[in-house]
Amino acid sequence: MHPQRHEGSRGEASRELLLRRVAAGDQSAMAEFYDQTSAVAFGLALRILGDHAAAEDVVLEVYVQVWKQAAAYDASRGSPSAWLLALTRSRAIDQRRSLRRDRATEPLEAAADISTDAPGPETLTVAAERHRFVQKALGSLNAELREVICLAYFGGFSHSEIARELGQPLGTVKTRIRTGMIQLRALLAPLNAPLPVAKEDRS
Repeated sequence: MHPQRHEGSRGEASRELLLRRVAAGDQSAMAEFYDQTSAVAFGLALRILGDHAAAEDVVLEVYVQVWKQAAAYDASRGSPSAWLLALTRSRAIDQRRSLRRDRATEPLEAAADISTDAPGPETLTVAAERHRFVQKALGSLNAELREVICLAYFGGFSHSEIARELGQPLGTVKTRIRTGMIQLRALLAPLNAPLPVAKEDRS
């Protein structure tokens, strides 16, 4: 038997266990699964899309799907990595088609876009409701994830500044931010609205 093949099969068995823990709502298992597999998922998304930011967005959406659908993973139909890459490929292709459609309709949308100087009462009401929804979603995260998300996305701190502030390794901070964002995206999906971009989102 080849050592690398044996190591690969052990790694997939470990990831199967992680997915079972994710299905049970284990946040640390989600962070570990992300750390083990995100580089490969990002590489595939980048090859399909050819755009760094679009690939990052797709990968985040894929891990939202993993978080929500881990219980649906069926080991008899393939390894965890194969399942993850199938999700990534499908979502990246959908994103590529969507980007092409957006570019085709952009001039029409720009012509129809009429801006106003001040928001009306309906806009303010929606904004207030959205704020309450976001606060409720943040409250559902554990304290460690909530802290780094608030510092990064609402405090304007970079990843390295947060690491210094909390006395945590930079890698730990990045993992917590990404894990928190995966969970927040799942919780905020009904709003269909992106969160603010962090100061050092790609570091």
